[in-house]
Amino acid sequence: QVQLVESGGGLVQAGGSLRLFCAASGSILHINWMCWYRQAPGQQRELVATFTSSSSTTYADSVKGRFTISRDNAKNTVYLQMNSLKPEDTAVYYCAAEILPSIPGWSRSNYWGQGTQVTVSS
Repeated sequence: QVQLVESGGGLVQAGGSLRLFCAASGSILHINWMCWYRQAPGQQRELVATFTSSSSTTYADSVKGRFTISRDNAKNTVYLQMNSLKPEDTAVYYCAAEILPSIPGWSRSNYWGQGTQVTVSS
């Protein structure tokens, strides 16, 4: 009834830019936080950036000054602008959100997208 769909990944050279998109759809009453995680092969999933319902943002130290998270509440969409990309940014990027569905009896839960691959070549 609720899903997150990411797009915008791809292959880019070091120093380049990409913009990721994540749209939430379905029976949604309220979205609290939206965020981006990433997972590189053989590594644990890492929290990259968060955008709360009060419009505050947080970033992992590894991406501060290079990545920017933003959100369009009217479109239930979160974006991740990634600049000055480095080979170590290569990973599958996942969108996640805490969503309260507009379905009677359903409680607030965390939802995840399917992931989008970002590959940065040196």
